[in-house]
Amino acid sequence: MEQEQKFYNRAFQLSLFTIFYNIVEGVVSMILGYQDETLTLFGFGVDSFIEVMSGIGIALMILRIRQNPDSSKNRFEINALKITGTGFYLLSAGLLIGIITNIIYNHKPETTLWGIIISLVSIMVMIWLMMEKNRIGKHLKSEPIISDANCTKICIYMSLVLLASSLIYESTGFAYADSIGAIGLMYFSISEGKEAFDKAKGKICGCDDC
Repeated sequence: MEQEQKFYNRAFQLSLFTIFYNIVEGVVSMILGYQDETLTLFGFGVDSFIEVMSGIGIALMILRIRQNPDSSKNRFEINALKITGTGFYLLSAGLLIGIITNIIYNHKPETTLWGIIISLVSIMVMIWLMMEKNRIGKHLKSEPIISDANCTKICIYMSLVLLASSLIYESTGFAYADSIGAIGLMYFSISEGKEAFDKAKGKICGCDDC
């Protein structure tokens, strides 16, 4: 029992780290994305702030299942999922507007160097988080925690999109690299929005099947 509580405490600590990391990542990405006029990096920063709301819901979920693993979602968790889903859909709409504007005005970023740096840091952090959450979830035999670990893959995919588009633009100057990267973010944002609403309705989704 004491060992189990240690693992739950560790899971809660990881959820708090995820929240604070996403706040820092979101602030830095949005500021640099705005300064460098990089739509993909700016959108990546907005996504980080949406992940904060999701992270708060996950932290509360861990506290709940620590008390009763078989308990159902409470009202705050459900509302957090709905707000998260709405945020992802709004981000997708904003990215679409930005993509169309970029194409019409043939807009190019000043640089995408920061996109490369931030995405590499994010990939390393998210892989570590995914492995730790998976390890703890398996020790506790907790499907919700394992599901949360699997969902971290989406953050890794979005970081890879940012990395690829930033590298392409920085190395070739290809005008539409930033817009293509934003399309990739938009795709994953829609997927995450749908998943959040599915979870709010009580549907089981492990992210691999989303």
